[in-house]
Amino acid sequence: MLDFTSALYLGICHGSQDLRPFGALTTGAPAALREPHEAATITAGLAALVGVERATLARSTLHAFWDLFSIFDSEPGRILADAGSYPIARWGAERAVLRGAEFVTFRHHDPGALKQLLRRPPAGKGRAWIVADGFCAGCGRLSPLAEYLALAREAGARLVVDDTQALGVLGEGRGPETPYGHGGGGSLRASESAGSELLLVASLAKGFGAPLTVIGGTRMTIESFESKSQTRVHASPPSLADLRAAERALAVNREEGEQRRLTLLASVARLRRGLRRLGLALAPTSFPLQSIRGSVGLSLPALYRQLGRLGVQAVLRRPVCVNATEIAFLVTAAHLPKQIDDAIRAVATALPAATDRVGLLSTSDARMEAP
Repeated sequence: MLDFTSALYLGICHGSQDLRPFGALTTGAPAALREPHEAATITAGLAALVGVERATLARSTLHAFWDLFSIFDSEPGRILADAGSYPIARWGAERAVLRGAEFVTFRHHDPGALKQLLRRPPAGKGRAWIVADGFCAGCGRLSPLAEYLALAREAGARLVVDDTQALGVLGEGRGPETPYGHGGGGSLRASESAGSELLLVASLAKGFGAPLTVIGGTRMTIESFESKSQTRVHASPPSLADLRAAERALAVNREEGEQRRLTLLASVARLRRGLRRLGLALAPTSFPLQSIRGSVGLSLPALYRQLGRLGVQAVLRRPVCVNATEIAFLVTAAHLPKQIDDAIRAVATALPAATDRVGLLSTSDARMEAP
């Protein structure tokens, strides 16, 4: 079976034999009372990587967002969410709504729409929170973080960035020849965004293969979060295995990250070339989540079913920001060239059963689009 459903983009997998030994999975104590000494080293490394002053850890993004919108301001405020933002951030916002916060969405990647919302008189006295993904896996684009941040500064709001997709893949110095950039620090590095208004939340479970979450911001903001967080008191912290995996992921990224990203980019380019030769329309991005988009006469659900019968696992999805069905292939640095070629051949074999007519696209332009 060819698996293109894993978001372990850098191909970093943590077997028990790869991790430094630990005596027990958990200390039994909440993070608010006592954290393993490894946590300080890991958070310092993550803060430096993503470009924030200080960081802390949570068990998951759900734990982070459960606390986030309710603990900083004495008065409920407004939560203004990019319409394409990931559902888990919205779940945290829903809890804040129960406490009296106002929740509104604005058009995806549209600073103008956000500006109009910020100009409206708020229902309460609390500050506004702007919520957006750093990178949208639906449309394959970076969020306009610089514009969002400027609006946050002007309005005295906070900008919360969910950077789970980009962490480990994107970084600083992106260009036509280096669409991923360097370092793997994520969207803040890629967009050169920094400031006291920023708060970053990112799971390490995708690019870094470690099931825990980093929360980053200014020293004062993170100290306030740690002192007021309810999940740090009432929920289990990341396990010792999670911490060892994060520790190893940071080391792998330092030593092998650039080569893994180059390998990943080459595999994505190989897949795109092959699918475009078949006349298929693709999402305009070189991010490792590659999507086949619909065209006249092509049934994507039928193509998806045929691929499954041929032993190729992909993802049939309908991103909110695209509002159309797609077949997504999640490419990782662990995929071999032969596996990419086998997937292309499987698509070619499956096409006749899924289409009446495929309009062949020009294959003369093999350039990669930037994420």
